[in-house]
Amino acid sequence: MVLFLIAFSALFVFYLFHLSKFKRYLLTKTHLPLPPGPAGLPIIGNLHQLETSNLSDHLWRLSKDYGPLMSLRLGHVQTLVVSSAEMAKEILKTHDLVFCTRPVLTGQQKLSYNNKDVALSPYSEYWRQMKKICTLHLFSAKQVNSFRSVREEEVFDMIDTIKSRIATKQVVNLSETVTILTSNMISRVAFGKRTYGYIDEQKEVKRFQELLMECQALLAKFYYRDHFPLMGWLDKLNGSIDRLEKNFNDLDEIYQELIDEHLNPNRPNKTQDDMVDILLKVKQEYSNSGMELTFDHIKAVLMNILFGGTETSASAVVWAMTLLIKNPKSLKKAQQEVRNVMGNKGKVQEDDLQKLYYLKAVIKETLRLYPVAPLLVPRESRDRCILDRYEIPKGTLVYVNAWAVGRDPKCWENPEEFEPERFMGSSIDYKGMDFELIPFGSGRRGCPGMLLGATTVELTLSNLVYSFDWELPDGTTEIDTLTTPGTVSHKKTALRLVANVHDYDRLGFEAF
Repeated sequence: MVLFLIAFSALFVFYLFHLSKFKRYLLTKTHLPLPPGPAGLPIIGNLHQLETSNLSDHLWRLSKDYGPLMSLRLGHVQTLVVSSAEMAKEILKTHDLVFCTRPVLTGQQKLSYNNKDVALSPYSEYWRQMKKICTLHLFSAKQVNSFRSVREEEVFDMIDTIKSRIATKQVVNLSETVTILTSNMISRVAFGKRTYGYIDEQKEVKRFQELLMECQALLAKFYYRDHFPLMGWLDKLNGSIDRLEKNFNDLDEIYQELIDEHLNPNRPNKTQDDMVDILLKVKQEYSNSGMELTFDHIKAVLMNILFGGTETSASAVVWAMTLLIKNPKSLKKAQQEVRNVMGNKGKVQEDDLQKLYYLKAVIKETLRLYPVAPLLVPRESRDRCILDRYEIPKGTLVYVNAWAVGRDPKCWENPEEFEPERFMGSSIDYKGMDFELIPFGSGRRGCPGMLLGATTVELTLSNLVYSFDWELPDGTTEIDTLTTPGTVSHKKTALRLVANVHDYDRLGFEAF
């Protein structure tokens, strides 16, 4: 066994030596260097420097020493980290066609049914067709607006649930409450039914949330086979593959149950098609036209919808409320605006959102400081490219650090301060055209569900600040801003606040 390991290690070092030699040959031939970066160790490169709970923040701080284009070597994988708005524009717009594909990584490949989804699928004719389906049939403005009543019902139900707890002076776990909201909302839009209730099914709430959090962790997890192809067996040995298989099977069971329910001829008639209905109809249409669309394709898209629609929106609302509580003047200003606009109407509806300029500025500032996917979704270069006089080889793994871009001092004054006023009267938006603010990405691989996500966040936050006066629980003097590791940046500790019904609604609450 010892001899085998020695022989294996020697072969592996030989492999890496020749790989490194070949890359140096390419660079010598073009006379252009790689972007600068921290020195790595033999074999593992810079992997040891990525052991941190907030990777995007760590990479941002490294970029201050090495520049907005920074090279890392993660095992045998050449990697580029982009940390400025100027360089983000080069990647996402100027050279978008070069950098528009996705790397094939173990966790992402498994959970997306061998890259049959939209978000993680490599750039190809298949991806173009799937994006077209999602853009036209699932996330068009008309389709998003058609589910307006669902979003409003769920938000108003959440508000009423919080009010019912005020009588017993319960501290509101806003992180959990908002996650239930977004899960119920996306479940009704996508599947035609709620996932669970706010009070009576806490075990199911916890199980479903744990599945989503595990999925997020596995999408971002380190796998040996991605960085050391000859050492993939270690993923099996350390339990990573079994863990991945279990999460995949648990989620697959949920997707299959949903599809079976929708195929049941005895299913009650619905007044409106949900997203599963739409995808099943598209499957039939494509089958008639000769392009096969399987149930695995539908499940892969459902994974995108469930994960993207639940985790990201909930995270954005929680971060917005966290920053408002830490900045009482901004909270008061947001409340004054929405209450002046709404009067004693009682609830904020989607038609009212266009009048809430400061609230929209709060959300933009939140997404600048705490983008829900701080490293976006990784890209890969399809060809050799020259950026700022540096060589970017074909096959380079590319991370655009939205966390760092939002703190770029060339774009933002006092970049680490929470100042929603910076967006008042500003044309900068998060729709992908302004590269100082790219929480949803940009270019060909920009998030197709941006409109649905933004509407959900605006409706939820506006009703929370309109309906309640918020304060810290007794004994709490400060709220931390620690983040969880993973593809989505959640607040590490749950946001717990005390809600008091605003005076205008006091009579109504007492009657309730």
